[in-house]
Amino acid sequence: MRRRTLLTAAGTTVLGAALTTGTAWADETIGVDPGGDHGAWEGWGTSLAWWANLFGQRDDFADLFFTSKAVAYGGGSLPGLGLNIARYNLGGCSWTSVAGESMVASPSIPRFKQIEGYWHDWNSEDPASSAWHWNADAVQRAALVKAVQRGAVSELFSNSPMWWMCLNHNPSGAADGGNNLQSWNYRQFALYLAATARYAQDHWGVRFATVEAFNEPSSAWWKADGTQEGCHIDAAVQRTVLGHLRAELDARGLAGTRISASDETSYDLARTTWGSFDTATRALVDQVNVHGYQGSGGRRDLLYTDVRAAGKKLWNSETGDKDGTGLTLATNLCLDFRWLHPTAWCYWQVMDPSAGWALIHYDPDSAQPGAVQTKYYVLAQFTRHIRPGMRILDTGSDHAVAAYDPAARRLVLVAVNPGAAQTLTFDLSRFGQVTGGAGGLVPRWSTHTSGTGDLYTARRDTALDGRRLSVPFAEKSVQTFQIDGVVE
Repeated sequence: MRRRTLLTAAGTTVLGAALTTGTAWADETIGVDPGGDHGAWEGWGTSLAWWANLFGQRDDFADLFFTSKAVAYGGGSLPGLGLNIARYNLGGCSWTSVAGESMVASPSIPRFKQIEGYWHDWNSEDPASSAWHWNADAVQRAALVKAVQRGAVSELFSNSPMWWMCLNHNPSGAADGGNNLQSWNYRQFALYLAATARYAQDHWGVRFATVEAFNEPSSAWWKADGTQEGCHIDAAVQRTVLGHLRAELDARGLAGTRISASDETSYDLARTTWGSFDTATRALVDQVNVHGYQGSGGRRDLLYTDVRAAGKKLWNSETGDKDGTGLTLATNLCLDFRWLHPTAWCYWQVMDPSAGWALIHYDPDSAQPGAVQTKYYVLAQFTRHIRPGMRILDTGSDHAVAAYDPAARRLVLVAVNPGAAQTLTFDLSRFGQVTGGAGGLVPRWSTHTSGTGDLYTARRDTALDGRRLSVPFAEKSVQTFQIDGVVE
């Protein structure tokens, strides 16, 4: 199932395979090319959904995830991740009956994964009528508002249409994993999304930048006995829904609200779905969203080429893995920067009942938050230093990222060493000027993914050698470097 089993696929690069198996590397030189500009970085995010359904009213978690402040937690202090994208999950559940019909719930879905929707009664399309319950989903909605108040941009997305729009009234999927959106509700589903976006703008102070109608829609694992909300929607149905969505947004004065699609589970499946869209449908889509559950596999490069040729933005809008050390996260994230070239990257659930998947673990039965995983500190190496507006530069490496702020004349380098200890040398000779701080000092931050050494530890013990920076890397470690005085 999604978020519990990562996909494997043909097309894994040799280097990508080495990253995941921990092959030892010889000392290496990495050249940063200021002419290899992959565009302005939009930022980092997370989906709200389940964790926010429990903890959305807490300011400490809003600060931890959506600011860069030091935040008290568990008797200590954590560095805020500085996320600036919040993806709000529009629910498909309700527990009210209409004309004697009620939601059919999967026997396997836990309550905290059932997100209550707003449109309870199909008899009225008027959002001001009693058919719409705008006091629903208060806790997740509180997390959305807190994130926006802290400067986050927001995306509205759906795991499933409202239960009554589904053929079997089950928002977890069809019995056979096939299409479950009733044909007579294609427009109503689009209306539901658009009406919610309008209401959020008018009443919550939230202006959704993008609306995404689908979540891994071509996958066949959305079944009636599933553990979460989900709905298979094949590409032909997606095309119809997207047309309705644009019309419904425009009819509500939301012509500036962009449409994203299709949040397929893998890079390769995203290419297939995008390739199936005709010209008119592609024109409706402003942003291609893809999930990163193919891990180190798949043809990131071909998806990027397809999306770039169409002039669309590209986000890795959801990804995750069950490796709590953060090493898998860091290696796959570097592969995304090298080959996919997204302008934003979102982790699925920053809090999760599975310690491996979580940045911060929690117990869903007692609603008690728990231990901080090493993965939290690994992600901080990226999110706190590669900031919105910075330009992503080419490094020619599958395990190093470079971001440049021309106004501040600052270059940020983040690298992961997945194998044995080695020295990495960063060659900055293509820049016009590289000075660093006083005495050429370069601040650095380090995390040992074993969890027994550095955990986002700051140090000032590294200096430039002209336009080169050579740094020892411990086995399975991540380091970030901030080099000031850099001019192209």
